[in-house]
Amino acid sequence: MRLNKFLAENTKLSRRKADEAIENGLVYVNGEIASVGQDINGYDNVVFNSQVIEASVKHTTIILNKPVGFVCSRNGQGSKTIYSLLPPNLHNLNPVGRLDKDSSGLLIMTNDGDLLNELSHPSNGKQKVYQAEINRAISSEDVSKINRGIELDDGLSHLQAELQPDKTQLKITMTEGRNRQIRRTFEKIGFKVIKLHRTNFGEFEVEGLEPGQIRTIDD
Repeated sequence: MRLNKFLAENTKLSRRKADEAIENGLVYVNGEIASVGQDINGYDNVVFNSQVIEASVKHTTIILNKPVGFVCSRNGQGSKTIYSLLPPNLHNLNPVGRLDKDSSGLLIMTNDGDLLNELSHPSNGKQKVYQAEINRAISSEDVSKINRGIELDDGLSHLQAELQPDKTQLKITMTEGRNRQIRRTFEKIGFKVIKLHRTNFGEFEVEGLEPGQIRTIDD
């Protein structure tokens, strides 16, 4: 976590005022004068104006490799929920975006509001990558149609599809995140997505995690 963010969350300083305090030599990290832009972790000792500053809120962020068959909500309404895969101490985390019940792969969960906003706000254009399998072989011409944009009920769908040697397999890259967008895009031109697995979201990746496993991300 950036030092100015830590100070803003745990004192009455704004981030700008926190940077000014750091510049003026009023902040120490582990006994040494801090520098603007410095990163800290949960084990660092932070002192401002001769007072030890302790975190009032501990941020936790995890990557979950969501299996098929689980919904991204607390109330499954008869379905299994992702929270049944987590220990009780992680039940306060919220998913960043969603994966539908029939999709699997990388799901970020956090109680850090800034991170959640950074990853989910459309203006930040965070890239998401999926591996998709469809019900029958697709032609290069249809892939080109998808890449030019497919008009859906809620607007033009912007996907970048890369056809794999097996013409039922595609790599899909997108920065949007509308409800069931990939599935609806393929349905519009006569195909059905039978498997959808998210592998990357921004700088995060799911590689190395078995279905249902989690990895903690350092703040």
